[in-house]
Amino acid sequence: MTDVDYQRVVYPHRRSADQDVHARGQTARHPVVVVGAGPVGLCAAIDLALQGVPVVLLNDDGRLSVGSRALCFSKRTLEILDRLGCGQRLVDKGVSWGVGRVFFRDEQVYQFDLLGETGHQRPAFVNLQQYYVEGFLVERALKLPLIDLRWHHRVVGLDQRGDHVALQIETPDGPYTLRADHVVACDGSRSLLRKLVGQESHGRSFKDRFLIADVRMSAPFPAERWFWFDPPFHPGQSVLLHRQPDGVWRIDFQLGWDADPELEKQPERILPRVRTLMREASIAAGGDGAVPDIELVWASVYTFACMRMDSFRHGRVLFAGDAAHGVSPFGARGANSGIQDADNLAWKLAAVVQGRAPETLLDSYAREREIAADENILNSTRSTDFITPKSEISRIFRDATLTLARDFDFARRLVNSGRLSVPTTKYGAVATDAPIRIDGRDDWLLRQMRPGRFTALVFGDVDAGFASGPGSAVGADADRDALASSGELMVLVIDEATDPKGLARRRYDAAPGTVVLLRPDQHVCARWSRRPAAGELAAAMRRALNHEEAIACP
Repeated sequence: MTDVDYQRVVYPHRRSADQDVHARGQTARHPVVVVGAGPVGLCAAIDLALQGVPVVLLNDDGRLSVGSRALCFSKRTLEILDRLGCGQRLVDKGVSWGVGRVFFRDEQVYQFDLLGETGHQRPAFVNLQQYYVEGFLVERALKLPLIDLRWHHRVVGLDQRGDHVALQIETPDGPYTLRADHVVACDGSRSLLRKLVGQESHGRSFKDRFLIADVRMSAPFPAERWFWFDPPFHPGQSVLLHRQPDGVWRIDFQLGWDADPELEKQPERILPRVRTLMREASIAAGGDGAVPDIELVWASVYTFACMRMDSFRHGRVLFAGDAAHGVSPFGARGANSGIQDADNLAWKLAAVVQGRAPETLLDSYAREREIAADENILNSTRSTDFITPKSEISRIFRDATLTLARDFDFARRLVNSGRLSVPTTKYGAVATDAPIRIDGRDDWLLRQMRPGRFTALVFGDVDAGFASGPGSAVGADADRDALASSGELMVLVIDEATDPKGLARRRYDAAPGTVVLLRPDQHVCARWSRRPAAGELAAAMRRALNHEEAIACP
């Protein structure tokens, strides 16, 4: 398949049938309107559509993001995108990696492996420019008839009216109004919807400037994350190097608060820095210091803040991604956490819209993802404080830590060049993937799960009294019949036939008779060390659908 030049694509405005309804003095109404067609809004819309919920997706222009921006997509995010139908495209196009190297001044002090074991379908991270991810998601969304994707439809007004939200929208051929039972606000860090509901984000701004440069060159370096503290070629600052597809490399230079943003974006300032860096990187990789030809593709100077809204739910408006929270770029916690917001929200909103759960279930979205945002902000703030010490004592501590890290493992655990994104486990562990065999063919555990459905992992065999196959259930006949008819549960038996290598059983610490119940977002919501008694499985699902705390059954 020939690559699309997503940097040049312009999606046209098309008049919506809702505008004709508005012209007749009426107002169209939809179950869900998602505002913002970035990675988070697209994921939310696709997930809802896959669960049978019609979605109107509004974007205020017709362009994808410019430059690499969100670059590192984590294993957990890839697993979510697999379920949405486009994870493989990211892996095929992107650069997979799991090894990082940390340098202090002119020496490598240590390296690390993020995955550390085999038997996982997806790598620890894939590097891929954000515009590719958006382009793949747009193409996936356009194939789903339940998604009405509207370019150049800008929301300019919002009014909550009891059982719906009224949105005022501007387009190139005039304004119109529509109503939504629920609105998902994914309109970015400068969210207009956040202002329209009278809310602000609170947190900490950092007085430092960083340069992002995307450069194209032919460099024989491995696909790894290289981070320099106080290198000779950029003294007193930090530098981060990542490989991307298409022969493009992403470099982040710390500049300091006094740097002139416009001056630093000039090619005559950037290219000498990059050439010096590549000479040092070549030597670090065992080369002769030769510098390849370098083409500047894109550059930006940024500052950042770690902050979030007080609450991610305001009545029928739910906030996700950068509209709800923001972090520093160190640790790849921005886009990954936003996609995990969508993963948490979509199954709950679908259950509410379809009458399978009360409105209060949406409060659990806000509560759980606020917890996740706090965790990301804490890690991001600590990373930034380590990378950019704010006092001489902090710098002495950091430099001593880096010096000790050459020889001592305890010091390596203190080094913080960005704690790389992992999903929170504070509201339930995330399902772990493992190779399995289904119908005589090799497959992966997480690929068996379906949008919007609970999954019971049953460790044992059918002779132990467990049913198997999609739509069946564990426990008494009444449980089995009710859950099968609801279509909300699938059961996967994990035994010697499906798990010949035993990895699934080891990773879930499971003995024969163990049952693990997973929510639709693949977080564990209940676990039994023996077969559940009649009613226990159904009760655990009811608790999850009513946002009560999951409990571990004996």
